[in-house]
Amino acid sequence: MHHDSDILLTLFLVFVAAQIGAEIAQRLRLPGVVGEIAAGCVIGPSLLGWISPDQILPGMPLDVLAEIGVVLLLFSVGLETRLDDLKKVGKVAFLVGLLGVLVPFAMGGVWAHGSGFPWGKSLFIAAAFVATSAGITARVLQELGALQRVESKVILGAAVIDDILAMLLLGVVVSLQGGQGFEPVKLLVVLGSAVGFIVLVGLGGARVMRWNSGWLEKPHSAHSPLAIVLAICLGLAWLSTLLGLAAIIGAFLAGMIASETHQQHTLEKQTQPLLALLTPFFFVITGSKIDLAQLASAEAMGMLAIVTVIAIVSKLVGGWLGSLALGRRAATIVGFGMVPRGEVGVVVASLGLAAGVFSDRIYAVIVAMSLLTAMVTPPVLAWLLKRYPAAVNPSGAE
Repeated sequence: MHHDSDILLTLFLVFVAAQIGAEIAQRLRLPGVVGEIAAGCVIGPSLLGWISPDQILPGMPLDVLAEIGVVLLLFSVGLETRLDDLKKVGKVAFLVGLLGVLVPFAMGGVWAHGSGFPWGKSLFIAAAFVATSAGITARVLQELGALQRVESKVILGAAVIDDILAMLLLGVVVSLQGGQGFEPVKLLVVLGSAVGFIVLVGLGGARVMRWNSGWLEKPHSAHSPLAIVLAICLGLAWLSTLLGLAAIIGAFLAGMIASETHQQHTLEKQTQPLLALLTPFFFVITGSKIDLAQLASAEAMGMLAIVTVIAIVSKLVGGWLGSLALGRRAATIVGFGMVPRGEVGVVVASLGLAAGVFSDRIYAVIVAMSLLTAMVTPPVLAWLLKRYPAAVNPSGAE
């Protein structure tokens, strides 16, 4: 009973801290997600210690709630994203995703090698610069009601491509660390499976829902459409992980095919209470994973500053170059939308630490960089979206 009480108290503290942090951020005219991540830093192990390191390990209740929260967030984003809209920006999104991986990987690898790391470790460090955190950008776009903008469609489409390419790069660097060598055939099989999964679910699922979504209301329960699409969401999230993709890719696809149903608006309203309860856990837990003690030196802070600048500039350049067809202002929005690393960088850093590739300091720097990009981007992105009007049917997006 005592253990149950401790868990409930921790859930209470995390949820309340998220609400306070979001409220403060919004009063400062910042997106609420910034306050939630900052709240995680404050109540986490590094400062107040209300969350212990053991409580945020993989598989623990807080980590599970955080995972469910980001899965539901991307599902809700998918609900507001129709397949036809993504098709219109397909070429631009592909180019953004490609350059948004290659430029950060190259810049990160060159910096790491120039800092004295051998090429094997340098490539692993570079992998932490690659993948965008779709959850953080999606939350900002959703808060600002900007999901229907062309730039938003490009960012979300590019995030899917980004995740596939990041997965392949990570597979290469992990195999090199283990001395297994480069296995192109195996990676091609993984790539084919991932692309096939996305195409099959995205195109096939959307057509099925578009033709006949009445079957969602066959059960007697008044909430049967929501229950069924949530089951599809969890199932596709699980399948995504089996293919080596992030669970949020499957969740996004589930939301996208559900957006083709005539119950779309009802589903959007019904998911809002779930989002209000669960998504704050993801952002608070993300913020709580930074170890400030490892950064308590001038050398570490200098390294963090350099790494963060490289992370921001490389993604901004890759996204900007890839989306120039939309115009320079829209390209700037897309570039900043691709900057957050968030939980993806934390995962890569954790793999590096477990493999003995990263020291505790490098791990802390990579995690801190991931969280700093997650905190810096939302206010800049919000300012850009408010300052520049929406791009309307750019010819380069077709």
